Amino acid sequence: MGENSVNESTLLRRRLVEKLIKDGMIKTEGVKHALLKVPREEFLPKMELKRCYEDTPLPLPGTGQTISAPHMCAIMLEELQLFPGLSVLEVGTGSGYNSALLAEMVTSSGKGPTGRVTTIERIGELVDSASLNLKRLGYGDKVNVVLGDGTMGYPSGVQEEIYDRIVVTAGAPTVPRQLQIQAKDDAILLIPVGDIFSQKLTKVFKKSGGKLETKHLCDCVFVPLLGSDGHPNS
Repeated sequence: MGENSVNESTLLRRRLVEKLIKDGMIKTEGVKHALLKVPREEFLPKMELKRCYEDTPLPLPGTGQTISAPHMCAIMLEELQLFPGLSVLEVGTGSGYNSALLAEMVTSSGKGPTGRVTTIERIGELVDSASLNLKRLGYGDKVNVVLGDGTMGYPSGVQEEIYDRIVVTAGAPTVPRQLQIQAKDDAILLIPVGDIFSQKLTKVFKKSGGKLETKHLCDCVFVPLLGSDGHPNS
């Protein structure tokens, strides 16, 4: 990418972030930093740079998947209440853009605590492309991209509480049981819940002893979550 393109990308990112702050989507410095830092165009097929910074979901050709609108990424990052040192599971890697945002917020380049991001994707083509995207941009050692059924969590079959935060970027009929099991006490699980046409972004707090408290945040539309504990693949 030439110097002019880099400057244009930075300018477009700054304008987008300013809009999201004005609209109340970005509320904290951590989320602001992440969205300013990660170049969205690097996780999209070749297209006009300005289109990459429109506040809208964009298709990932040939996969039936999308990259979420920036405002939805901002909402989810804010609701996850992220900070360095957390262990995060993401279900639905897509292009890897949101994985990079998560990594910016939970890993540390200094002497502080360094978290980790594990992200699961069921489409092999996206696993390969997301892994390349993340490695190219310096996130290869911060994000572990896994091929698998995200409704079963990772690693498959583990019966221990291992994640501080779990975020699902596809619409589920219910909160998958295995994700509940793999969330630590005091964890936050963020997931769109509903039918294949519309969902409610749902924030689940896992309290001590495994008790769940649920809060509906807003209406949303995500691609369906497919898998053993998701929507049927048909």
